[in-house]
Amino acid sequence: MPDKKVDLQWTPIHKDMTKDGIRLSFQVNREYTLAKDQYTATAYDNFLALSIALRDRLVERWIVTQQEYHRKNKKRVYYLSMEFLIGRLLGNNIINLGCEKESKDALDDLGLELDELREQEVDAGLGNGGLGRLAACFLDSMATLGIPAHGYGIRYDYGIFNQKIQNGYQLEKPDEWLKLKNPWEFARPEYALAVHFYGRTQNYQDRNGKPCIAWVDTQNILAMPYDIPIPGYCNDIVNTLRLWSARSSEEFDFEYFNDGDYEKAVYQKMFSENISKVLYPNDGVSQGRELRLKQEYFFTAAAIADIIRRFKAENTNLTDLPKKAVIQLNDTHPALAIVELMRILVDMEQLEWEAAWNIVTKTFAYTNHTLMPEALECWTVPLFEKVLPRHLQIVYEINFRFLKEVANYFPGDNERLSRMSLIEEGNPKRIRMAHLCIVGSFSINGVSVLHSNLLKINLFKDFYEYEPGKFNNKTNGITQRRWLLKANTRLSKLVSDTIGNEWIKNLDYLEKLTAYAKKSDFVKQWQDVKMQNKMFLANYIEKTMQIVVNPESLFDVQIKRIHEYKRQLLFSLFIIAEYLKLKHDPQKFQIQRTFILAGKAAPGYFIAKLIIKFINSIADVINHDKGVKDRLKVIFMENYRVSLAEKIFPASELSEQISTAGTEASGTGNMKFMLNGALTIGTLDGANIEIAEAVGNENMFIFGLRTEEVEAKKNRDILRKNTSIIIQSYAKFSI
Repeated sequence: MPDKKVDLQWTPIHKDMTKDGIRLSFQVNREYTLAKDQYTATAYDNFLALSIALRDRLVERWIVTQQEYHRKNKKRVYYLSMEFLIGRLLGNNIINLGCEKESKDALDDLGLELDELREQEVDAGLGNGGLGRLAACFLDSMATLGIPAHGYGIRYDYGIFNQKIQNGYQLEKPDEWLKLKNPWEFARPEYALAVHFYGRTQNYQDRNGKPCIAWVDTQNILAMPYDIPIPGYCNDIVNTLRLWSARSSEEFDFEYFNDGDYEKAVYQKMFSENISKVLYPNDGVSQGRELRLKQEYFFTAAAIADIIRRFKAENTNLTDLPKKAVIQLNDTHPALAIVELMRILVDMEQLEWEAAWNIVTKTFAYTNHTLMPEALECWTVPLFEKVLPRHLQIVYEINFRFLKEVANYFPGDNERLSRMSLIEEGNPKRIRMAHLCIVGSFSINGVSVLHSNLLKINLFKDFYEYEPGKFNNKTNGITQRRWLLKANTRLSKLVSDTIGNEWIKNLDYLEKLTAYAKKSDFVKQWQDVKMQNKMFLANYIEKTMQIVVNPESLFDVQIKRIHEYKRQLLFSLFIIAEYLKLKHDPQKFQIQRTFILAGKAAPGYFIAKLIIKFINSIADVINHDKGVKDRLKVIFMENYRVSLAEKIFPASELSEQISTAGTEASGTGNMKFMLNGALTIGTLDGANIEIAEAVGNENMFIFGLRTEEVEAKKNRDILRKNTSIIIQSYAKFSI
């Protein structure tokens, strides 16, 4: 008789979300998983025991969610980003699971404090700034909205560097975030796959006589996936962030090993695994640029292979890929995914070029994050050809066919063809990755209304005139669950007690607070919350920096990546002006201020690092001036990261958003400040404009030139400079 098929219903064993259930899981994990008891367990062990207890509950929901996606064959969003600045996950996961009280009570029974365990977690600093944090917020929001989504990135062994301030200067220390292991990730070796580099192309004919191209003699590196569950807020939905780690395709070369040369035997393994070692290798040297290109291809090739594998698990016809997948490119770093999908479709799946390109252009969407032409990513053709020879051929073919279409649309306009080409002429020639993204995507968005408009009228004007329907705006956003509910528990409790907790999923509900703006009892509670947050930050500053700040002073804050266009230098000059005002006329200095700054400068960015030194030198003078006392203080908080930001935003009263108009694409720090009740001092740049429209100009302090005025001034200055050069040259010639 044939075996009887039995449909076994899997039953979760950790469904208990009660205090007792979480406490029991904690104790079991500490004893049996970590082999510790209450006497030998370190604070980090206790953090791990709790994390694993919560992780078990996430896994149950994760499995059910993914089963549902597969069963219904749902269309999925694949979000490709070089950066995911996810920070700490324990607190966020507890909140999204809806078991914060139960977790606290369980730990109380054991004589432990949740806040202390949360502080044990190391920030996952897999990003540099706003772009990476935006990606993390998107993952949270998509899970909360119930959108089937997967993030793809790189599991860097070393994240963004740890910043130390020594004698006022920034020093970079390695961020060994995996040193004590990451309790939230799951290795998936069964889905490891090979990624190819270098080699050459070879023409051949298939059995039907069709001309084909093979990519041969490649160096292969294994991409090992690690999955992190991403829960939605109290909805039992858990999506996936898959990060790829580089592994050598062979542990070592036996030929060298047998000859007794151990160093050479393991060299290739070490060299291969460099790809996922560090976030943003130094691209000031050729080796760094090559490594950066390899990083970008490594994770995009792995992601494309994984996406196709998922698609084929439930579908057979690749022409249906756009119906089941949309691939969002977070800036140009994942742009190679466009070329890689074409390679797979044409070379491996044997589709005709037109059919393959039709699939690609209906699958990809592109988010642009910069207005500055010099910041747009380009790769030299010789380097590209060396690392990815087949992909260069595909890029040239895409460009040839695209320019042919443009030439038909704008006959005789050769200058336009040159501007729109994917290849920038020069010595050497360069591939314009932003142009590749635009040509290969069905949607191109900026990240604020101003930014999106400037893309259309300036940066990508030619492309907008050719295909205006592709361009749209998606203003950046933040998740209120991280930046208010978690980061500012006092204020979030006041808000929920006042208007209910619908705002946790729909931020528009905060508008209900306007009805309480003039009610004295509510205003008093609001002010009390702000003071408590300021006292908490003041205590943290004293504990970590041994500097006493006055909580009664006005906390004036600028925290973000250090960059010239963000104008920390301008803020520094304002601080000096305030100091001189206090020294020259103390009676007129009415408002006590504490200036708080934080941010990292890229290791190779000399001017930005000099700005950090300048700020710390100002602080050294002001903070040691006995005549100033506590009326003025300058604090530069080292090692700015997500967990530090969560301490600063709730205590802030003034938010400095002072970039030169037309340079900041959007900004998200401005939103986090505003969400936590800080008033914005800023230019009409990026999302500041939309914030002003939402809250009213009377509730912001706007200053400075507008974008069009900045451009006009630049043009006048250039004209003056050129005129001066001509006059000087003429004078020399006359003499």
